[in-house]
Amino acid sequence: MPTEQYSVNQHSVQTLLTWIESEEIAIPEIQRPFVWDATKVRDFIDSLYRGYPVGYLIAWRNPAVRLKDGKQSAGKRILIDGQQRVTAILAALLGQEVVTKNYTKTRIRIAFQPDEQSFQVSNAAIRKDRSYIKDIAELFEPGAKLLRIVDAYCNENNDSDRDTIYEHIERLRGVQNNLLGLIELNGSLDVETVSEIFVRINSQGVPLNAADFAMSKLAANEKHNGHQLRKCIDYFCRLAIAPEDYTEISQDREFSESSYFRALAWLKNEKEDLYNPTCTDMLRVAFTAGFGRGKLVDLVALLSGRNFETRQFEERVVEKSFNTLDTSVRRFMNENDFKRFVMILRSAGFVSASMIRSQNVVNFAYVLYLRLRKQRVQSVLIEQLVRRWFVMSILTHRYAGSPETAFGKDIRKIIEGCAENYLEDVERANLSDAFWNAGLPQKLNSSAPRSPYFNVFLASQVTANNNGFLSTALTVQTLLEGTYHFHHVFPKHFLRKCGFPPGRINQIANLVLMQGEVNIALGSRSPIEYFQMLKQQCQTGKPILGGITDSGVLSQSLKDHCIPDEVHNMGTEHYGAFLHQRRLLMAAKIRDYYFSL
Repeated sequence: MPTEQYSVNQHSVQTLLTWIESEEIAIPEIQRPFVWDATKVRDFIDSLYRGYPVGYLIAWRNPAVRLKDGKQSAGKRILIDGQQRVTAILAALLGQEVVTKNYTKTRIRIAFQPDEQSFQVSNAAIRKDRSYIKDIAELFEPGAKLLRIVDAYCNENNDSDRDTIYEHIERLRGVQNNLLGLIELNGSLDVETVSEIFVRINSQGVPLNAADFAMSKLAANEKHNGHQLRKCIDYFCRLAIAPEDYTEISQDREFSESSYFRALAWLKNEKEDLYNPTCTDMLRVAFTAGFGRGKLVDLVALLSGRNFETRQFEERVVEKSFNTLDTSVRRFMNENDFKRFVMILRSAGFVSASMIRSQNVVNFAYVLYLRLRKQRVQSVLIEQLVRRWFVMSILTHRYAGSPETAFGKDIRKIIEGCAENYLEDVERANLSDAFWNAGLPQKLNSSAPRSPYFNVFLASQVTANNNGFLSTALTVQTLLEGTYHFHHVFPKHFLRKCGFPPGRINQIANLVLMQGEVNIALGSRSPIEYFQMLKQQCQTGKPILGGITDSGVLSQSLKDHCIPDEVHNMGTEHYGAFLHQRRLLMAAKIRDYYFSL
């Protein structure tokens, strides 16, 4: 790569902070969760104090775009690597609050022991220790007087040398003048090249997320209201997890007066957690549904104004892209559509977030829903297609490998043709008789209880309104939404005593969903033993294990859970045959369920 594609310069901490304050450098992640813990902030400040290298910051200048009058408009710098370090400086030195992973705001206070020149995270013990300055942010306040601070400290610590304390506190305050390296990438570079540069320079070698680039683009563009749209995406995802934060968000006066705030206000009362999208999820769905593309790097290019035909950057492309994304994000947030989509997932039997192992499966199902709504497809057909597509995607691991490529291919086929016909083509290719009769039983040959295939089986039980194993009152759905246990049909303690390894004991085909008290009552009895007891209670009418006292109800419970009828005569020598038979029965139940959606 030619050297003119980037420049390397040294700037003082104070200069960088000034640029951030004046928004010469855009850092969208300041409002998003801060992933460093307090000890890492302490170590970073200690490194600054001692003049140790703390790595380069990397900024990427937005490309110049051609305006309607033919002039070129230079873009702002976007900080693409260094957000955590800059946020640590803002938190420790300027006392700014940070947002935690749980979307709560907190202050990180770093204490300084000037005699020993050591730093600690301020806690109750440190706050009682007179030898510490409890919060170094006090040293950087605009009106802070160094002599007064030193006098106050020495009055509390009579054995301290005034000149030494003055020297060390002055040195700490001088970190504002420390130089940080800034690698500035040319705006003409594409996102793939920027990612490659990042990986080569960054010691951790973590690829940049295209969604982070897109969020940076939004934050840096106030002309097209991008900064508010970026906040909208952040706040929607935050409220989806923590609706109680609505009051705090409403205190963002500029945002609370916008139409975005009104569009997401319904989340303040929303308790449903089946689909809690991240910012990346929300961008991916909005982009794919609105632009008909799958790769988020294309969104970055479009927001920069790239005309894919002329390969030039044009203001009209910027304007159109921001407008399209704005419309699509609003559709994503629409209360009726969002709730209806979640209802469709629940109607497919997925009543608990723990049953959904792939967020991209949910994301594309929502893309499909939004596209069909835009095409004004009949409501009943939308529900059928979305349910089927969702479950098909789980069964085939459709978005496991290269989700963006698969998103792009699927959305193009849906836009160009008919979603119903395309789904039928996909089913013929991926869900043939061979899949149902051999492929799926083989996939059920697993000891992972959170296997997506087992979750589909549980969903089939939910839609069939099956009761928990050996239960007369609690349904599978009730158990999944509350407290449940996986019972081993051949109890694990029983199999362990017989020498079976854990992977064999915990096979999916050996698990059933049941309420806790029944599970405890069965204990480690062999199937022959506890089924004999069940038969006796059906004859006497006196429940011992669970509440079933009717042989017909017992047979139905076995059928609902795909337990072979012969199980009551099976010993350990029949365990392998039992697993094989049950896998075939489970696959058949899943097949019937799928084609009933």
